[in-house]
Amino acid sequence: MQKSKRTSLKNSTGLCHSGLDPESILRLSSGKFKDNLDTGFRRYDKIGFSKIFKKKYVARIIEILSGEYPKAKCALDFASPHELLFAVILSAQCTDERVNKITAVLFKKYKTLKSYANADLAELENIVRSAGFYRNKAKNIKASAKKLIENYGGTVPQTMEELLTLPGVARKTANVVLGNAFGKNCGIAVDTHVIRIANLLKLTKNQDPVKIEKDLMEIVPQPRWTEFSHLIQTLGRKVCKARKPGCKECPLTAKLKVES
Repeated sequence: MQKSKRTSLKNSTGLCHSGLDPESILRLSSGKFKDNLDTGFRRYDKIGFSKIFKKKYVARIIEILSGEYPKAKCALDFASPHELLFAVILSAQCTDERVNKITAVLFKKYKTLKSYANADLAELENIVRSAGFYRNKAKNIKASAKKLIENYGGTVPQTMEELLTLPGVARKTANVVLGNAFGKNCGIAVDTHVIRIANLLKLTKNQDPVKIEKDLMEIVPQPRWTEFSHLIQTLGRKVCKARKPGCKECPLTAKLKVES
C-alpha cells in the first residue's frame, strides 16, 4: 500500500498558490487539522470538488471580505441611473479612478439625457478622450441617450433584456447598473479583478466572463451577487493586484490560517 504524502503549511505560498483545494482549506480553518494536510484529498486542478463545498467555501470568503471591507461599494461616481450607465460604458479597459475624473467634467456639462442626445459628438469625444476607445464610447453614450428617450420614456430600463438593447451595453454593464442603481441582483458583474481572483480562488476554471458569471451564480447566494463583485474588486484594488499581489497582506490567507 502506497504511503500517503503530506504537505506542510510552512511550505505554502499563500491561499491562492498553496495547492490546497477549498475542501481542505475549509477543514483547516475549522481547526480539524493542525500542522499538516494529507494530500489524499481531492485536488481541484485534477477533478474539481463538490458544489456543496464550493458554496461553503464562497460563503466563508464573503464572510471574511465583508468583515474586512464593510463599506465596499461601486467605485464609480454617479447621481442617477443614466450617469452610472455612461460611467460603466467609459470604464471598459479604463480604471475607475480615471473614469471618475472624466465624469466629474462630463456630468457637470451634460445634466439631462436630452443634453447627451443633442451633444456635439466631437466635443463629447474630446471630454472622454483619456478613457481610451473614445470615439466608440462617445458614440455609444450619445446613441444610448437617444434610445432611452425614444424607446424608454427617458428612463433607464430595469431589466437585463432591455438594457442589452442599448449601444455599448453587455452583461457586465447591465449587472452594474441593475445592482447599483436599482438594487436588483440579476447577475454578477465580472470585470478583470473578478476574472483573475475567481480563478486564483479556484471558484472557476474559465477565462470567459460569461462562463465565469454562470459558475459564480451557481455558488454565490443571489442576494449577495452585487456585494460579491464589490468585495472581490476591492480586494483586487487594495491587495491582490495583478502585477504584484500582496499574498502576505491578504485577509483570506490570514483568516483561513494558510501561512504565506
